This record gives sequence, C-alpha cells and structure tokens, in this order.
Amino acid sequence: MRVSRAKLVAAFAAIYIIWGSTYLAILMAIQTLPPLLMAGTRFLIAGLILFAWSRRSDGPPPTPRQWRNAAIIGLLLLVGGNGAVVLAQRDIPSGLAALLVSILPFWMVLLEWVRPGGTKPTRGVVAGLFLGLVGLIVLIGPSAMGSAENEIRLAAVVLLLLGSLSWATGSLLAQHIDLPQSASLATAIEMLVAGLVFVVVSTLAGEPMHFDMARVSARSVAGLVYLIVFGSIVAFSAYVWLLKVAAPAKVATYAYVNPVVALLLGWVFAGERLSLRTAVASAIVIAAVALITTARSSRAPPAT
Repeated sequence: MRVSRAKLVAAFAAIYIIWGSTYLAILMAIQTLPPLLMAGTRFLIAGLILFAWSRRSDGPPPTPRQWRNAAIIGLLLLVGGNGAVVLAQRDIPSGLAALLVSILPFWMVLLEWVRPGGTKPTRGVVAGLFLGLVGLIVLIGPSAMGSAENEIRLAAVVLLLLGSLSWATGSLLAQHIDLPQSASLATAIEMLVAGLVFVVVSTLAGEPMHFDMARVSARSVAGLVYLIVFGSIVAFSAYVWLLKVAAPAKVATYAYVNPVVALLLGWVFAGERLSLRTAVASAIVIAAVALITTARSSRAPPAT
C-alpha cells in the first residue's frame, strides 16, 4: 500500500510526541481536577465524538456480543491501564510514570508464554527482560523501602506495574474475541464504558462532593482539553492508521520514545528533577524495551 511520506511522518510524530506529552497533560489536569472525574470526563467526551464519527461510515452496527466484548477490553485497557497512570501521577513525576508504563512488553512476553499454547520467549527477549528488571531496580533504588514518603512512591510504582499488567491482559484478549469491525467504533465503545465506570467510581469515592468548580485552574482545563482532542482522538487515530500501513514493530517503537519525551517535558515545564540515577535507569529500561520490541512483534503500552 503506497502512502504519503508526509502522512507517515505526521502520524509517527503524533504517537511519539503527543502520547509522550500526555503524561504532562495528566499532571496539569489533576492539579485542580479530581483524577477519577477527570478521566471519566475525558473518555466520555472523546468516546462520544469517536462514536458519532465512526457511525457515519457504512459499516455494520455492533452486535450485543461485540458491545460486551468491547466493554471488557475498555475496562482492562482504560480503567485498569490508564486509570493506574492517572492515580499514580498524584505521587510520582510524569516522566517516571511514562518510564514505568513502557515496561508493558515484559508483561506481554510473560502472558504470551504462560497462556495455553503460548510462545516461549527467545534469548533476545529473555535478555531484554533481565535488562529491564535491572533498570527497574536501579530506578526504584534501595531508598524506596525507607521513609514514609518513599513508601508512597513505591505504592505508586506497584500501581503502575499492575496497570501495565491490566493493559497487557486486555491487549492479548482483544486478539481472540469478537469486536466491531471498525477499530474506531470499538475504541469509542471502550472509551464510553470506561468513562461511565470512572464517573461511577468517582461518585462512590466522593470526588464530586469535594469538587469546587471555582477552584479549577485554566492550566487544568487546558490539560483536559489536550487529553481529549490530542491524546484520545488525534494520536489514537494516527496509531490505528499506522497499524494498517506500517510494520507493527516500527509502530511499537513509541514504547521507548514516549518516556524520553515525558521525562524532558516534565523537566522543562513541570520542574521535575532529572537525577543521574533516573537518567541511567531510563537508558537501561528503554534499551530493554527496544530489545524486546525488535525481538518480537508485540502490542504497545497503554495510551495515555
């Protein structure tokens, strides 16, 4: 399939830069917006826009079974995966969150290995897993087991690891269940379901009761709008298109570009400290993800 080089460059720039910048946008949004309510608003609005757009096509409407399956995938990918990112960024820097999310290929390899009829990882993949584990140990550091402040940070790290596991589970399950033929329609349903769940959980957690609209900053509103328009609609559309016209291994390279973008943006615009240990750990983890990604074609980490 012949495609415009300009379109390819623009699409790759979208998933490299926009998805890398969404971590900073999330940090901005949750400064004065309740995290769960913010996520619910983001996905409801983006889901409604995508649903209206996708239904303009001549494709068949989703069956009840496809609605159910897409809802399950939405819970695993967006509620479990993206929800972990939103909650964890209350306690850790945006760049660190992006770096931890990038280890998703590790979960993909392990789940693919242990599932019935799964594939045993190659030596290159095993080497990448070991290298990534080393990077994670360097990143967390022995001091993470010390003071109360570090224990909070460790809890956020665990939350992100579990969120990545949820995203990996959803990614593998999506390959084996019946979903709408239109990728945009399936994504719209996933976003709508996730948005509703976030709003319900937010209500149960009492976020709306303590939410004061007058205290919402323009910075948080800008972050939310950016997440809706660019993170959930533009970048994801570019990602879906790239999967049709480019090799999956090349598309998956954003797995180790996003953390670099997030780290730099967090350092420049949010004043996040970029220590030598973080820089070394980042290089190790990104190299590990690159090794695993090039050794096998796998799904990419959770879009934020």
